[in-house]
Amino acid sequence: MRTALRAALTGAVATATVLVCGPAQATPPGPGVTGRTISQTTVGDTDYVLREVTVPPGQATGWHYHDGPVYGYVKQGTLSHYHSDCASDGVYPQGTVVREPGGPSDVHLGRNLGDTTLVLEVFYILPHGAPFSEDVPNPGCPFE
Repeated sequence: MRTALRAALTGAVATATVLVCGPAQATPPGPGVTGRTISQTTVGDTDYVLREVTVPPGQATGWHYHDGPVYGYVKQGTLSHYHSDCASDGVYPQGTVVREPGGPSDVHLGRNLGDTTLVLEVFYILPHGAPFSEDVPNPGCPFE
């Protein structure tokens, strides 16, 4: 896993929710989506955090963006990744990496459309004290 994680960091995830009717509301992760911090350190004004994120079959991360770049390694399952224009920017099977540049112009959603639990090793580079992600409303896509 360490070699794969290094590949993710040098090569370059994750995030879904409900259709919004009426006023815009943030979209939290789907049922059973979890994250666990593996390690965290702060250097200067930057937090470096390694987390494991799991997404059960049929669930999504919720629409969101990150305040800094994020690098993900697909440890298990397949990640289907979408941007706010509702278009897929890729399908990432086990052993591949995905890079998210960060910032509010990079709203995205990660979905697990397979029948295997999706497990991501995610490395966040964030301003000190920033949340792992910023939830946003569904941008009008016909899926969560």
